[in-house]
Amino acid sequence: MPTISWLSLMWCSIPVLLVCVIYVYWQGRISEVLSASARMTVQLVGVGYVLVALFGNPSPWITAAVLSLMIVAAGWISVRPVQQMRGFFKPALIALGVAVAVHLLISLKLVMGVETWYEPRVIIPLAGMYFSNAMNAISLAAERYASELTEGKSLEKAKTTAFHAAMIPQVNSLLAVGVVALPGMMTGQILSGVSPLIAVRYQIMIMTMVLGASGLGAATMLWLLSRKGQSLRLKEPTAT
Repeated sequence: MPTISWLSLMWCSIPVLLVCVIYVYWQGRISEVLSASARMTVQLVGVGYVLVALFGNPSPWITAAVLSLMIVAAGWISVRPVQQMRGFFKPALIALGVAVAVHLLISLKLVMGVETWYEPRVIIPLAGMYFSNAMNAISLAAERYASELTEGKSLEKAKTTAFHAAMIPQVNSLLAVGVVALPGMMTGQILSGVSPLIAVRYQIMIMTMVLGASGLGAATMLWLLSRKGQSLRLKEPTAT
Protein backbone atom coordinates (compact mmCIF):
# COMPACT_ATOMS: atom_id res chain seq x y z
CA MET A 1 0.00 0.00 0.00
CA PRO A 2 1.49 3.43 -0.96
CA THR A 3 2.63 5.58 1.95
CA ILE A 4 1.24 9.11 2.02
CA SER A 5 3.84 11.69 3.04
CA TRP A 6 2.99 14.75 5.12
CA LEU A 7 3.91 16.93 2.15
CA SER A 8 1.59 15.00 -0.20
CA LEU A 9 -1.17 15.36 2.37
CA MET A 10 -1.18 19.11 1.69
CA TRP A 11 -3.07 18.42 -1.54
CA CYS A 12 -6.05 17.48 0.65
CA SER A 13 -6.56 21.20 1.24
CA ILE A 14 -8.02 21.48 -2.28
CA PRO A 15 -11.45 20.00 -1.38
CA VAL A 16 -11.55 22.23 1.72
CA LEU A 17 -10.86 25.35 -0.35
CA LEU A 18 -13.44 24.25 -2.90
CA VAL A 19 -16.12 24.00 -0.20
CA CYS A 20 -15.05 27.40 1.14
CA VAL A 21 -15.67 28.93 -2.30
CA ILE A 22 -19.12 27.32 -2.37
CA TYR A 23 -19.80 28.65 1.13
CA VAL A 24 -18.94 32.18 0.01
CA TYR A 25 -21.21 31.84 -3.02
CA TRP A 26 -24.07 30.55 -0.85
CA GLN A 27 -23.45 33.25 1.78
CA GLY A 28 -22.14 30.85 4.38
CA ARG A 29 -19.40 31.34 6.93
CA ILE A 30 -16.14 29.83 5.70
CA SER A 31 -14.83 30.03 9.27
CA GLU A 32 -17.02 27.01 10.06
CA VAL A 33 -15.34 24.91 7.37
CA LEU A 34 -11.83 26.11 8.15
CA SER A 35 -12.14 25.67 11.92
CA ALA A 36 -13.77 22.26 11.56
CA SER A 37 -11.09 21.10 9.11
CA ALA A 38 -8.29 22.39 11.32
CA ARG A 39 -9.82 20.76 14.38
CA MET A 40 -10.24 17.47 12.49
CA THR A 41 -6.57 17.51 11.45
CA VAL A 42 -5.27 18.29 14.93
CA GLN A 43 -7.53 15.71 16.53
CA LEU A 44 -6.58 12.94 14.12
CA VAL A 45 -2.84 13.62 14.38
CA GLY A 46 -3.12 13.71 18.16
CA VAL A 47 -5.15 10.51 18.23
CA GLY A 48 -2.60 8.86 15.96
CA TYR A 49 0.20 9.45 18.45
CA VAL A 50 -2.01 8.41 21.37
CA LEU A 51 -2.98 5.16 19.63
CA VAL A 52 0.67 4.33 18.92
CA ALA A 53 1.34 4.62 22.66
CA LEU A 54 -1.79 2.65 23.60
CA PHE A 55 -1.07 -0.17 21.17
CA GLY A 56 2.37 -0.60 22.69
CA ASN A 57 1.11 -0.68 26.29
CA PRO A 58 -2.38 -2.25 26.53
CA SER A 59 -4.10 -1.64 29.86
CA PRO A 60 -7.74 -2.20 30.90
CA TRP A 61 -7.72 1.04 32.91
CA ILE A 62 -6.37 3.18 30.10
CA THR A 63 -8.75 1.58 27.61
CA ALA A 64 -11.67 2.20 29.98
CA ALA A 65 -10.57 5.83 30.39
CA VAL A 66 -10.43 6.30 26.61
CA LEU A 67 -13.90 4.77 26.19
CA SER A 68 -15.25 7.04 28.94
CA LEU A 69 -13.84 10.09 27.18
CA MET A 70 -15.36 8.92 23.91
CA ILE A 71 -18.85 8.46 25.38
CA VAL A 72 -18.83 11.87 27.08
CA ALA A 73 -17.69 13.59 23.87
CA ALA A 74 -20.24 11.66 21.80
CA GLY A 75 -23.00 12.50 24.27
CA TRP A 76 -22.18 16.20 24.17
CA ILE A 77 -22.05 16.28 20.37
CA SER A 78 -25.25 14.25 20.00
CA VAL A 79 -27.35 16.82 21.89
CA ARG A 80 -25.77 19.81 20.14
CA PRO A 81 -28.86 20.40 17.94
CA VAL A 82 -30.96 20.79 21.13
CA GLN A 83 -28.33 22.41 23.33
CA GLN A 84 -30.70 25.27 24.15
CA MET A 85 -32.98 22.79 25.92
CA ARG A 86 -32.63 20.85 29.14
CA GLY A 87 -32.91 17.17 29.92
CA PHE A 88 -31.35 15.56 26.84
CA PHE A 89 -27.72 14.99 27.85
CA LYS A 90 -28.23 12.28 30.49
CA PRO A 91 -30.58 10.15 28.32
CA ALA A 92 -28.09 10.50 25.45
CA LEU A 93 -25.22 9.25 27.63
CA ILE A 94 -27.25 6.28 28.85
CA ALA A 95 -28.40 5.44 25.33
CA LEU A 96 -24.86 5.60 23.96
CA GLY A 97 -23.49 3.47 26.79
CA VAL A 98 -26.13 0.76 26.44
CA ALA A 99 -26.11 0.64 22.63
CA VAL A 100 -22.33 0.56 22.20
CA ALA A 101 -21.67 -1.83 25.10
CA VAL A 102 -24.15 -4.39 23.75
CA HIS A 103 -22.70 -4.33 20.25
CA LEU A 104 -19.08 -4.34 21.39
CA LEU A 105 -19.87 -7.47 23.39
CA ILE A 106 -21.42 -9.13 20.35
CA SER A 107 -18.52 -8.10 18.10
CA LEU A 108 -15.63 -8.94 20.39
CA LYS A 109 -16.89 -12.14 22.00
CA LEU A 110 -19.40 -13.73 19.66
CA VAL A 111 -18.22 -12.71 16.20
CA MET A 112 -14.45 -12.20 16.56
CA GLY A 113 -13.78 -14.38 19.62
CA VAL A 114 -11.32 -11.88 21.13
CA GLU A 115 -9.83 -13.13 24.42
CA THR A 116 -8.59 -9.79 25.76
CA TRP A 117 -11.44 -7.30 25.62
CA TYR A 118 -9.29 -4.26 26.38
CA GLU A 119 -6.89 -4.75 23.46
CA PRO A 120 -6.73 -1.13 22.17
CA ARG A 121 -5.97 -2.17 18.60
CA VAL A 122 -9.37 -3.89 18.42
CA ILE A 123 -11.81 -2.25 20.80
CA ILE A 124 -11.00 1.42 20.21
CA PRO A 125 -11.54 1.44 16.41
CA LEU A 126 -14.75 -0.57 16.81
CA ALA A 127 -16.01 1.62 19.66
CA GLY A 128 -15.23 4.70 17.60
CA MET A 129 -17.36 3.51 14.68
CA TYR A 130 -20.22 2.43 16.94
CA PHE A 131 -20.16 5.64 19.01
CA SER A 132 -20.01 7.80 15.89
CA ASN A 133 -23.00 6.22 14.20
CA ALA A 134 -25.07 5.90 17.38
CA MET A 135 -24.24 9.54 18.14
CA ASN A 136 -25.54 10.66 14.75
CA ALA A 137 -28.73 8.64 15.15
CA ILE A 138 -29.32 10.03 18.63
CA SER A 139 -28.62 13.56 17.41
CA LEU A 140 -31.17 13.24 14.59
CA ALA A 141 -33.70 11.68 16.96
CA ALA A 142 -33.23 14.44 19.55
CA GLU A 143 -33.63 17.22 17.00
CA ARG A 144 -36.74 15.70 15.44
CA TYR A 145 -38.25 14.82 18.83
CA ALA A 146 -37.82 18.40 20.04
CA SER A 147 -39.24 19.80 16.80
CA GLU A 148 -42.29 17.54 16.91
CA LEU A 149 -43.10 18.46 20.51
CA THR A 150 -42.58 22.14 19.76
CA GLU A 151 -45.18 21.80 17.00
CA GLY A 152 -47.64 20.37 19.52
CA LYS A 153 -47.42 16.68 18.58
CA SER A 154 -48.09 14.04 21.23
CA LEU A 155 -45.21 12.29 22.98
CA GLU A 156 -45.96 9.01 21.20
CA LYS A 157 -46.19 10.65 17.77
CA ALA A 158 -43.02 12.66 18.37
CA LYS A 159 -41.15 9.56 19.53
CA THR A 160 -42.20 7.48 16.52
CA THR A 161 -41.44 10.20 13.98
CA ALA A 162 -38.06 10.93 15.56
CA PHE A 163 -37.02 7.29 15.52
CA HIS A 164 -37.86 6.78 11.85
CA ALA A 165 -36.04 9.99 10.91
CA ALA A 166 -32.96 8.91 12.84
CA MET A 167 -32.81 5.57 11.03
CA ILE A 168 -33.03 6.94 7.47
CA PRO A 169 -29.23 7.31 7.03
CA GLN A 170 -28.57 3.83 8.40
CA VAL A 171 -31.12 2.14 6.16
CA ASN A 172 -29.86 4.12 3.15
CA SER A 173 -26.29 3.00 3.84
CA LEU A 174 -27.38 -0.64 3.91
CA LEU A 175 -29.15 -0.25 0.59
CA ALA A 176 -26.20 1.52 -1.04
CA VAL A 177 -23.29 -0.57 0.22
CA GLY A 178 -21.66 -2.63 -2.50
CA VAL A 179 -23.76 -0.99 -5.22
CA VAL A 180 -23.20 2.74 -4.84
CA ALA A 181 -20.02 2.68 -2.76
CA LEU A 182 -17.55 0.54 -0.85
CA PRO A 183 -17.49 1.46 2.87
CA GLY A 184 -14.41 3.07 4.37
CA MET A 185 -13.26 0.12 6.44
CA MET A 186 -13.53 -2.31 3.54
CA THR A 187 -11.74 0.09 1.21
CA GLY A 188 -8.93 0.55 3.71
CA GLN A 189 -8.47 -3.19 4.13
CA ILE A 190 -8.42 -3.80 0.39
CA LEU A 191 -5.89 -1.00 -0.12
CA SER A 192 -3.71 -2.57 2.59
CA GLY A 193 -3.69 -5.89 0.73
CA VAL A 194 -6.38 -7.86 2.58
CA SER A 195 -8.45 -10.25 0.45
CA PRO A 196 -11.79 -8.67 -0.57
CA LEU A 197 -13.61 -11.76 0.74
CA ILE A 198 -12.09 -11.26 4.19
CA ALA A 199 -12.76 -7.52 4.06
CA VAL A 200 -16.40 -8.29 3.21
CA ARG A 201 -16.85 -10.34 6.37
CA TYR A 202 -15.53 -7.56 8.57
CA GLN A 203 -17.66 -5.01 6.76
CA ILE A 204 -20.82 -7.09 7.25
CA MET A 205 -20.05 -7.21 10.97
CA ILE A 206 -19.49 -3.45 11.09
CA MET A 207 -22.62 -2.60 9.11
CA THR A 208 -24.91 -4.81 11.20
CA MET A 209 -23.40 -3.64 14.49
CA VAL A 210 -23.66 0.00 13.43
CA LEU A 211 -27.29 -0.54 12.45
CA GLY A 212 -28.04 -2.15 15.80
CA ALA A 213 -26.14 0.46 17.84
CA SER A 214 -27.90 3.30 16.02
CA GLY A 215 -31.34 1.77 16.38
CA LEU A 216 -30.90 0.77 20.01
CA GLY A 217 -29.30 4.11 20.87
CA ALA A 218 -32.06 6.20 19.30
CA ALA A 219 -34.83 4.02 20.72
CA THR A 220 -33.32 4.04 24.23
CA MET A 221 -32.95 7.80 24.34
CA LEU A 222 -36.45 8.41 23.00
CA TRP A 223 -37.86 5.88 25.46
CA LEU A 224 -36.11 7.62 28.36
CA LEU A 225 -37.34 11.04 27.25
CA SER A 226 -40.95 9.96 26.71
CA ARG A 227 -40.98 7.82 29.86
CA LYS A 228 -40.51 10.84 32.08
CA GLY A 229 -42.80 12.98 29.93
CA GLN A 230 -39.94 15.14 28.79
CA SER A 231 -41.02 18.74 28.51
CA LEU A 232 -38.94 21.11 26.46
CA ARG A 233 -37.39 23.71 28.69
CA LEU A 234 -35.16 26.43 27.35
CA LYS A 235 -31.99 26.96 29.33
CA GLU A 236 -32.02 30.13 31.39
CA PRO A 237 -29.57 32.74 30.15
CA THR A 238 -26.42 33.09 32.21
CA ALA A 239 -26.47 36.15 34.44
CA THR A 240 -23.92 38.78 33.55
